[in-house]
Amino acid sequence: QVATNKALENTGIKVEMLNDKMTKLKGTVAGPPDSPYEGGQFDLDIDIPESYPFCPPKIKFITRLWHPNVSSQTGLICLDILKDQWAASLSLRTVLLSIQSLLALPEPNDPQDAVVAKQKMAEPELFERTARFWTQHYAKGDGVKEKEFVEKVESMKCLGTSEDQSISTLSCCGWDLTKATDYFFS
Repeated sequence: QVATNKALENTGIKVEMLNDKMTKLKGTVAGPPDSPYEGGQFDLDIDIPESYPFCPPKIKFITRLWHPNVSSQTGLICLDILKDQWAASLSLRTVLLSIQSLLALPEPNDPQDAVVAKQKMAEPELFERTARFWTQHYAKGDGVKEKEFVEKVESMKCLGTSEDQSISTLSCCGWDLTKATDYFFS
């Protein structure tokens, strides 16, 4: 039912079945307008347990993103309805819409990723720039990547780090190349 829901697709959410039992799904959530995730397409890994709907689905992001309520390393999501606030009356549609809403309204006071949450609270402009860069890089977001960030990633790569390691380390170090280099090589 969710996989063929046209109304859901109109909200920027798609679901694809990966097996016949409907226990393994792939979701895609469009980044909300007027957010640093705008224009991005974020893939989700969705596992439906045998005990569903009495237990929540297990959902994590496949696409990397910079968000206080999503682990920048594992894609795990901090969302109450995926844990202790789950109710059997909730649908997968409701969960996916809630995840999309979470992208529009990050909650740094209940983080999954403390480094990202700290940046969101202490340096909101840098958080927005970083989240937009990650969206452009990992989620095929619109726009031109910030030249300063691209140059710093290239500098880190010249030191022998991978592109992903460079982006993660620089992001965690507030895009300070000296701090990132010291952190990575210490």
